[in-house]
Amino acid sequence: MRPDFKVPDIEIGRRNSKIQTALQDAGFDGLFIVQHVDRFYFTGTTLEGIYYIPSKGEALMFVFVPYGATANDSPELRSVPIRSVDEIPGIIFEIYGHMPSRIGFEFDVIPVNRLEMYRNLFASSTCLDGSDCIRNARAVKSDWEVSQMEKTGRLFREMFEYASSVIRPGLSEMVFAGMMESFAGEMSPAASVKVRDIHTEGYPWHILSGTNGGRLGLLDSPSSGAGTSAAFPCGAGPRRLKTNEPIMIDFAFEMNGYHMDVTRMFSMGKMPPDVMRVCEGAIEIHNETLERVKPGVTADELFRHSEIVAERLGLSESYLGPPGKKVSFVGHGIGLELVEGPFIARGRNDRLEPGMTFALEPKMVFEGKFAAGVESVFVVTDNGHRLISQVPVKVFVC
Repeated sequence: MRPDFKVPDIEIGRRNSKIQTALQDAGFDGLFIVQHVDRFYFTGTTLEGIYYIPSKGEALMFVFVPYGATANDSPELRSVPIRSVDEIPGIIFEIYGHMPSRIGFEFDVIPVNRLEMYRNLFASSTCLDGSDCIRNARAVKSDWEVSQMEKTGRLFREMFEYASSVIRPGLSEMVFAGMMESFAGEMSPAASVKVRDIHTEGYPWHILSGTNGGRLGLLDSPSSGAGTSAAFPCGAGPRRLKTNEPIMIDFAFEMNGYHMDVTRMFSMGKMPPDVMRVCEGAIEIHNETLERVKPGVTADELFRHSEIVAERLGLSESYLGPPGKKVSFVGHGIGLELVEGPFIARGRNDRLEPGMTFALEPKMVFEGKFAAGVESVFVVTDNGHRLISQVPVKVFVC
């Protein structure tokens, strides 16, 4: 994050008002935010602390001494220094004049022992799952948030142009990924990739060449790749890039907290004709699915339409994984985390709303042979969609 970057006060105020309305609708008296990404969303700071949002009234940022008593200089944020979480109930009672009876927590990410600690601290209160309130608040982005993602999108356009100019036979997947990462680093993105799933470690360099594209494994993804070792068996590995073969470049970064996730197919020299047809089919599924995007459409409808297009193109068998090993989604929300809700997935009845941002990623996998796909980030608009990622939707033949 750039040192001069700051979330505008009006954004912080809008987000807190939005979550308070959600808390009132859900019957909560308050909500504790302990996860660092959620805390950044509602406060604009990643300072170590605990954020408490009452359903009505002023929110409090409990900041651990000696990390500092002031979380940031925002007038929207009142910070209170503490040395121990044991102080929190007394401070809440002193400021609000009563104890909350129904308190929300991030059940999807909070450790069990931490939750038990809060249950003991607030023994007279009922601790409930407030994750849906948080995820729903974050799902619809403001114009300011979309503008941050568009900045990251511009970086990706330059990064993929750079990749097409420096790719050459003999480079290992990992070395080539490092070159792309180094180029991007000159523009100040963060190398970290934030994910909410306890089973997934975020990394930027999902580069799979040739037969590595058809390698399944650890990830909840159509293909995992070789990775660097048995300890990290996914993403780019030691395999060296070759001419006239498919190379899938699936890169993810975040800048100022906001992620971008883009996949394009590359080939040095002529792409084999049968592989090129699959690559073009992925682009056709991508484009026809985007044509169906508009407010009110369900995630399930989009997913099923993508399957219909894949079937029409004769790609059903390999679509989203080989038979018996397919994933059930073709897109995911994206923002402050690489993978957020809602998901464009089978059976998901979430309705699209203006401001929702998704990464759409139709991919085909031929186990042990190759993978082909495309991925772009878009925002739902009042009438349809707009691409946020700015990398041309094409196969890069270098």
